[in-house]
Amino acid sequence: MKNILVLGATSEVAIAVADFLAARACNLFLASRNVSRLEPVRADLQLKHQVVVTLHEFDAEDQTNHQAFYEQLPVKPDCVICVFGYLGNHHLALTNWSECNKILVANYTGAVSILNVVANDFESKKQGTIVGVSSVAGERGRQSNYLYGSAKSGFTAYLSGLRNRLYKSGVHVVTVKPGFINTRMLAGLSTPSVLTAQPGQVAKKIVKSIDRKQNVIYVLPVWRWIMTVIKCIPEAIFKRLKL
Repeated sequence: MKNILVLGATSEVAIAVADFLAARACNLFLASRNVSRLEPVRADLQLKHQVVVTLHEFDAEDQTNHQAFYEQLPVKPDCVICVFGYLGNHHLALTNWSECNKILVANYTGAVSILNVVANDFESKKQGTIVGVSSVAGERGRQSNYLYGSAKSGFTAYLSGLRNRLYKSGVHVVTVKPGFINTRMLAGLSTPSVLTAQPGQVAKKIVKSIDRKQNVIYVLPVWRWIMTVIKCIPEAIFKRLKL
């Protein structure tokens, strides 16, 4: 890999991923809705690693412009890492369609829109890697966050189908399932330390998953067992739980 596109590059995980990849002399295209916030990141990466870092305005909600966004990149990437997402306010979203739609677009339809463009390009070249950051929340709907969870469930299924489609073309697709991550998204929430990853941990796992051509990874292995137990609970019992 030489040229990497990071979508949602202002997130703490994305910045950590960019640092790992810049240390490998990869050129980086950092894309975000708020490009001005990336200026210090670009300056730091270029100073530390002497790589080319370019900034690009990207809005997951502006799906009509995703093809044009991809076409205007100075060089087509070898790898695309889709990090963006939005936890949102679940209780507000239950009665406010604008908030609900924002959750769905940021976590599913916006990602599908841009990755369809990427997949078509990679398939034509018969090479490339796509990394999608999904969530363990997508493995079973829970009353506390089923809107976010349903979007991530859809995204996980999309990545699985994409992996199946692109395998014969030599394109690899990685699904990343973090649990809690100590980022701005969880600010104000108290999460158990044993279940909470740091952005650097997530970034390191992502880079390793690319190197090893892994299919689906849990950032903290404990989440695999937690979700296995949760998925095994019979629906007649599960629907009575407060989760």
